[in-house]
Amino acid sequence: MVARNPLLTAPPYAVEQSLKRLGADLRTARLRRNLSVRDVAQKIGTGPRAVQDAEKGKPSTSAAVYAALLWTFDLLGQLDAVAAPDRDEEGKILASARDRQRARRSGGSLSDDF
Repeated sequence: MVARNPLLTAPPYAVEQSLKRLGADLRTARLRRNLSVRDVAQKIGTGPRAVQDAEKGKPSTSAAVYAALLWTFDLLGQLDAVAAPDRDEEGKILASARDRQRARRSGGSLSDDF
């Protein structure tokens, strides 16, 4: 028997909810543009099932499908901010804590030879 990836079968609750919201938002964007699932699937070069799965927020749907749907609805620019380093407050705090506070001498002695 093949083991299933737990992330795909039972993702953390917050991940599951976020994907479902994203899927619902993508469906809203498609309907507002009066596009069918088949129209969108054809535009991104996939089958209707992939679009339907994305709209349901299925974790097994590839990131490429989600990104292509955002592109289709002219919303891809919003993806650029998702993990932008300048917006990662926790990461910046952790990085600054590791930065050197003062210059340190290297292990050897300095030479006066020029």
